[in-house]
Amino acid sequence: MVPGKLFLTKGVGVHKDRLASFELALRNAGIEKCNLVYVSSILPPNCKIISKEEGLKLLKAGEITFCVMARSESNEPNRLLSAAIGIAVPSDCCNNYGYLSEHHAFGETAKKTGEYAEDLAATMLATTLGVEFNPDTAWEEREQIYKTSGHIFKTTNVCQSAECNKDGLWTTTIAVAVLLEQTKKEKN
Repeated sequence: MVPGKLFLTKGVGVHKDRLASFELALRNAGIEKCNLVYVSSILPPNCKIISKEEGLKLLKAGEITFCVMARSESNEPNRLLSAAIGIAVPSDCCNNYGYLSEHHAFGETAKKTGEYAEDLAATMLATTLGVEFNPDTAWEEREQIYKTSGHIFKTTNVCQSAECNKDGLWTTTIAVAVLLEQTKKEKN
């Protein structure tokens, strides 16, 4: 199976039980009805990124659903936590694969966590494509190098952050890239 579509989603859940907190985050993201299988970080060639709304309509209760997931959880009152997925799409997305990355953090803002995940994906793709850059420069500088190289078409991220419940309830954040199979009609 080579996925033909991908959508991004995110969620947060709060509950006295750790597992229930995760379930509520899945519900908030809209993917609680699936049997999730975590995969690594390759964005297949020709994989179309679709909207969350369009993607959720394609899911069926109980189906095996492949995803890349970042997850952060804690019951430490007021602790800031975040989870992000970064995506880097190559310019020649028909023949080259891209990258997805997951990053989960404590004490980082959503912006910082999201940019870090995006940077990870872009850096993995850039090194695969032979784009030369200085890894010690700031993300904004490298982002411009990546995009002006002509090899990387697009980078983006999805991030969920939350401050843990003040009363010590479990808080879970998730960011997810859901990979969907092409239909037979789409393959032809």
